[in-house]
Amino acid sequence: MDKAGLIRAAIENLPNSYAPYSRFHVSAALLCRDGTVYTGFNIENAAYTPTVCAERSAFFRAVNEGKREFEAIAVCGGRDGVITDYCAPCGVCRQVMKEFCGPDFLVIMAKSEEDYIERTLDGLLPLSFGAETLR
Repeated sequence: MDKAGLIRAAIENLPNSYAPYSRFHVSAALLCRDGTVYTGFNIENAAYTPTVCAERSAFFRAVNEGKREFEAIAVCGGRDGVITDYCAPCGVCRQVMKEFCGPDFLVIMAKSEEDYIERTLDGLLPLSFGAETLR
C-alpha cells in the first residue's frame, strides 16, 4: 500500500474514535510488512488512565493476530474530529513502536493524503530504551 492509501485508511477511520472528554479524535493505520493494514483509534475513559491511543490500538490489534513485522503507520487527528494540524504520537505510543519496530520504521503524520510529514521512529524517539538495553 502506498502512503496515500495508508493515510486515507487513517482518515476514513477517524469518525470511529471515542473521545467524549477531550473531544480530540485520533486515528491510525498500521502497515504490516506482509501488506496487511490494521486501523485503530483513541478510546477514552472517564478515569483517563485507561484511555488507549489510536496507535497502540492499531498495534495491539495487529499483535493480537500474530503480526510482528511493521513498515509504517499513518496518524491523523484533531479537535472534534477535524484535522487542522499534524498529530504526532505520544511518548507511550512511541515506546510501543520501539518494542515492535526498528529505527527506520516510518511514522506519517497527516493533514490529508497530500499534506503530511514523516519521520523515522529513531527521529521521534532518539536514545530510546528497548530490548537491547536489557541485554
